[in-house]
Amino acid sequence: MKKRAADIAFILAGAFLFALAVNLFVIPNEFGEGGVTGVTIILYYVFQWSPSIVNIVINGFLLIVGYKFLDRQTTLYTVIAVAFNSLFLHLTADWRIHSDEPTINAIFAGLLVGLGIGLIVRVGGTTAGTVILARIANKYLDWNISYALLFFDLIVAFSSYFIIGAEKLMLTIVILYVGTKVMDFIIEGLNPKKAVTIVSEKQDDIAERVITQMDRGVTVLSGHGYYTKNPKEVLYIVISKQEVSPLKKIVKNVDPSAFVTIHEVRDVFGEGFLDISK
Repeated sequence: MKKRAADIAFILAGAFLFALAVNLFVIPNEFGEGGVTGVTIILYYVFQWSPSIVNIVINGFLLIVGYKFLDRQTTLYTVIAVAFNSLFLHLTADWRIHSDEPTINAIFAGLLVGLGIGLIVRVGGTTAGTVILARIANKYLDWNISYALLFFDLIVAFSSYFIIGAEKLMLTIVILYVGTKVMDFIIEGLNPKKAVTIVSEKQDDIAERVITQMDRGVTVLSGHGYYTKNPKEVLYIVISKQEVSPLKKIVKNVDPSAFVTIHEVRDVFGEGFLDISK
């Protein structure tokens, strides 16, 4: 119950921040947006229809169509997010901030959008609309949620060209890009990891130094050279971004001719990292 209460609190905070982005920065500057919000904003510019009402109507329809792709908890959290997002859009409709710099406004719009959606998605909810499509793409195609959302949002954003014009469309793309990067940061966290593979004739010395000097575990994989057929032991090590430099120094000192590859790791679970059960 405590976790669910905390999740709902994050959803409410996210919905509020998203509403602020729309009412403080997007609509006053006549920017566009992605997803269902982008559609509601276009309808507001053309027909003056209330974004809060249009938002809940369209998202309600999408929820009915797409609920089968979401589990029970995600559906519940999405209903809460959509309901409060529409409520906050209505309550903050007349809020304004005095800023006449379009680029700064676009950046802050993206910042709030990313924070808002990121908080909602991080606890397992969605804001419906294209977020449902992004979660489906993540589930079945293993797409990154943030970039899948950017893809679908750009489709809607580009359709607003004939309403807001080229300059505002370019600033809308800035909003979507900033929002995606911020959302990615909120969802993934501030703890990037690197996976390192090392092929060396002195793998034992390297592994020993990594364990003693860096206090990191080392996994040894068995392999062989395709051409020579000679057996080789490959070291596999997962480290933080800050530990890349010390590891390079160890390899350089032990075996300058070693073959090393370093790649990004999105999620790491297990001893010394995150507990997968949480």
